[in-house]
Amino acid sequence: MKVWGSKGNPSQGKARLAFAGVSLLCLFLLLAAAASAQRTPLKPGWNMFTPQQDIEVGKRAAVDAERQLPLCNAPKVDAYLTELGVRLAAKLPTGGVQYPFAFHCVNDKAINAFALPGGYVFINRGAIEVADNEAQLAAVMAHELSHVALRHGTNQATKTQAAEGFLGIAGGIFGGSAGGALLTQLGAFAAGGVLLRYSRSAESQADVMGTQVLYDSGYDPRAMAQFFEKLEAETKGKNPPEFLSDHPNPEHRLERVDEEIDKLGGVPPTAKRDSAEFEAIKREVLALPVVKKPVPGEAVAPKTPVLPSAKFELYQGNAYTLKYPDNWKKYPDNNGSGASFAPEGGVVDDGSGHAALAYGLIVRITQAPGDPNDWDALNNATQQLIQELQKSNPNMKITRQSERVRLNGQPGLATYLSNDSPVGGQETDWVITTLRSEGLVSFVCVAPQSAYEKYDKTFDAILDSVRFQK
Repeated sequence: MKVWGSKGNPSQGKARLAFAGVSLLCLFLLLAAAASAQRTPLKPGWNMFTPQQDIEVGKRAAVDAERQLPLCNAPKVDAYLTELGVRLAAKLPTGGVQYPFAFHCVNDKAINAFALPGGYVFINRGAIEVADNEAQLAAVMAHELSHVALRHGTNQATKTQAAEGFLGIAGGIFGGSAGGALLTQLGAFAAGGVLLRYSRSAESQADVMGTQVLYDSGYDPRAMAQFFEKLEAETKGKNPPEFLSDHPNPEHRLERVDEEIDKLGGVPPTAKRDSAEFEAIKREVLALPVVKKPVPGEAVAPKTPVLPSAKFELYQGNAYTLKYPDNWKKYPDNNGSGASFAPEGGVVDDGSGHAALAYGLIVRITQAPGDPNDWDALNNATQQLIQELQKSNPNMKITRQSERVRLNGQPGLATYLSNDSPVGGQETDWVITTLRSEGLVSFVCVAPQSAYEKYDKTFDAILDSVRFQK
């Protein structure tokens, strides 16, 4: 059937229809732009880390997490989470940063999920099992991905560093409260004490951005509020689920999500809620064997690090160089004067959220007056250092008094101490000190007493390789 114009001309009718179509399209685009303009603008806060450092820190933390957590080891589940996660991540405002997003299922029935800096996301099976539909699981993942885009982990680390000053492994053994922040720099999973401890403001931002991501991905954005409602309803009168324990509950959380949905223009009529893929994966997760969780307070035997390699790599500090085993990691301090070296698993959580060196070496330079060739000045500075160590390690004792040695031709003192090891039993701390124009340079060699002889030759080789800059 032809549509005629006012003068019976078919071409004019078609032109009017085309014009009407363009008008409707323009109206739709204008409405979409208005909705977009009304959404809450969000951007990352103050951060002394670069996005690339986010990725590096997150990658190291993810390696530790994969080693320590009971992963589901279910390829279909991980593939589904990856497909869903990548779809959501495509809607994140990352400012052009290409994060290497990775998604893993954790075999833990606790309702929880977390994302490390750089986009390494871990979702407990409990979060999948409790979700009523795909939109609710997408809400959890969108919330976590928003923490990545807003760089909340390293933002928190930045605040911690600014508040505590010194950031490095030395903080763990030399005292101070930098222990939690130190693992942030290491990227060890135990860094969760800082990397994953968000403020209520950060949680609210992740809720809002997560709601925007759901909307932009075609999901029902109400799923964000529905998931939180579900958590609160299921745990009334009980301990809160791990998700709410780890993610502090902002005030008026549900109302804020609803407010953002209104700003976005309401729930789209075609919003997606569920999928056959989600229901199939949920059945697969429910059928997985349950991994027994450690009983709180129950001792868990730490993993023994691999023995030091016979091959060495060169480290260049501001005032010295040294060589260290190539299967150890190096952790320079921010100013480049000090550094720590440890094997995989050599830095552990001391049980209170702080980092502790169980195996490895710490190099530190502290201000100290005196002539580098004056043995008395060296002895006085060394005794002050030992007293400082004992203040932060009350059970540390001198087992062999300081003896004179030479370190790259410089006068030095070698002192043996014992201390409680963070992996149980006692440890040996061999402290070598020398006085330089930069200050007192100390090398603290640490290993459990039961394993010290396996590290003794390595420590000797490291110290023999030390060269000071003129």
